[in-house]
Amino acid sequence: MSTTTTQAPDPSVGTSMSVLHHGSLPRHFSAILLAASAAVVATVLLIFSSFGFVLWALLTAVAYIAILMTASLRVEGGRKATDRLVTALVHSCFLLAVLPLVSVLWTVAQYGVVRFGPYFLTVSMNGVLPSMDAGGVHHAIVGTLAITGMATLISVPVGVLAAVYLVEYAKGRLKKVITFFVDVMTGIPSIVAGLFVVALWIMLFGPGHLNGAAGALSLTVLMIPVVVRSSEEMLRLVPLELREASYALGVPKWRTITKVVLPTSAGGLITGIMLAIARVIGETAPLVLTAGSSAVSVNWNLFDGQMMNLPVFIYSQVRMGGAVNYERAWAAALTLILVVMLLFFLARMIGRLIAPKTR
Repeated sequence: MSTTTTQAPDPSVGTSMSVLHHGSLPRHFSAILLAASAAVVATVLLIFSSFGFVLWALLTAVAYIAILMTASLRVEGGRKATDRLVTALVHSCFLLAVLPLVSVLWTVAQYGVVRFGPYFLTVSMNGVLPSMDAGGVHHAIVGTLAITGMATLISVPVGVLAAVYLVEYAKGRLKKVITFFVDVMTGIPSIVAGLFVVALWIMLFGPGHLNGAAGALSLTVLMIPVVVRSSEEMLRLVPLELREASYALGVPKWRTITKVVLPTSAGGLITGIMLAIARVIGETAPLVLTAGSSAVSVNWNLFDGQMMNLPVFIYSQVRMGGAVNYERAWAAALTLILVVMLLFFLARMIGRLIAPKTR
């Protein structure tokens, strides 16, 4: 005759299960709480006549996180409350990072739109005195596109081929030395690049020879390391299996690189090149030393005389002072931002056209 024993239920199991089962806050509770916190904080600050955007945003975030944590801790438990805390902190850090960018764009658009228009974009400063309510930025746009274009034509082939060498061919100590110097040049101050080209130009042509080509060379010194590093990272992302499959079919290495590796990483390469262009298109110090800062007419020849560009134009207008010059500076800053945005848009379109089709 068998005897069946029944074990008593473990009280710890019920306790742990009860800890896991909690209620949940309403679906839109976070959004409603954030709006309510912002409204209450704004009202309190207005009552005490101390309203400021930064103070309002900071107090709103503190109140929102504190109330949300308290409510979630009481209703949902400690694990969910911790999750909500981390989520709120991540969102707050994102807004904190985006806020300066939005502030800069808004400020430039607010002050730059006063003078920005077709007239400002199609007229130069030739024959315009600093105090006159006339003139535009056409000559600076031409100089910016010409100088940056020449720097890009030099930097992109050199930078991409150097990256191909580092990823596909270089080995041992030589690779480490090249990588080290590329990393050092990435952080070189722009004024040093300008001084280097000034010294080179004096050795070749003598003192006083300022032109757009010298400015393009100074930007090239800054662009090449950025192109090399970004291109190197993109080439490393190409799966090794693609290379091995090409080698298995008997394709030589150089053709594998040109037909498999480079097309596969085309989108990332173009993004890296655009980041390098954005890095140098706003440089002022090297161009003041090499391209000059007194050109007032349109100059299409990179090797003949000084050439104005947008960053130097902004600097010269602010240096002269006066309401009209400040308006020109803000409008030129807005023009520079729009030029960079247009270049990024064109680069994205080109990247989509040349990228390999996945289907």
